[in-house]
Amino acid sequence: MESTVGIGKTNNQTHYIMLTPILAELSGNMHVAFAAIGAALGIGLLGSKAAEATGRNPGAAGSILTLSIILAALIEGIVFFAIFLAK
Repeated sequence: MESTVGIGKTNNQTHYIMLTPILAELSGNMHVAFAAIGAALGIGLLGSKAAEATGRNPGAAGSILTLSIILAALIEGIVFFAIFLAK
């Protein structure tokens, strides 16, 4: 079997041989990208809800801030786990 695709070849198996390393590289890092996107969305929602909660009850701003910082650190930890598992 050849490992390259020649001009005018229509053999599907040859195309799969060329795509396998590309797909392996992409799928190897996709979980890091999904974890980063999920963490960004999670921290955005956390900030939005913390601001909303502070607007509704300004007296609880200190405890809301403390809880928000702890939760943001836990959300970011998921990305670090994904990066660690990628290597």
